[in-house]
Amino acid sequence: MEASIEILVRSTEIDVNGHVNNAKYLEYLEWGREEWYEKANLDYNTFLEMGIQTVTVNINVNYRKECLQNDRLTIVTKPEKVGRTSFVLKQEIINQRGELVCDALVTSVAMDSETHKGTQVPDQLAKLFN
Repeated sequence: MEASIEILVRSTEIDVNGHVNNAKYLEYLEWGREEWYEKANLDYNTFLEMGIQTVTVNINVNYRKECLQNDRLTIVTKPEKVGRTSFVLKQEIINQRGELVCDALVTSVAMDSETHKGTQVPDQLAKLFN
């Protein structure tokens, strides 16, 4: 399953170098992951009902091209791989010219919401990786 959202780069997201600040890309990627979870009907409350939370433990980001104010960006999120307690989502940010401006692999862990210890990725989530 793949999800995508479109955003417009705002003036408040630009740094002193005149382009999107690197930390903003992480926020864009987070918005993309939230859209993916929503599309999969796995919002935060659904996970809590299952007794789990998901926690991001690693993000590997490649910044490919700069983004400027008023650029229209599409954030694409899709499953990459799943393990017993962790899973990886692949994300790409593409500008209005179809250029890849950023890509990332984001590793998250399923965590028991009471004990805060790693737990098995629930079937409802794991099946999205097949």
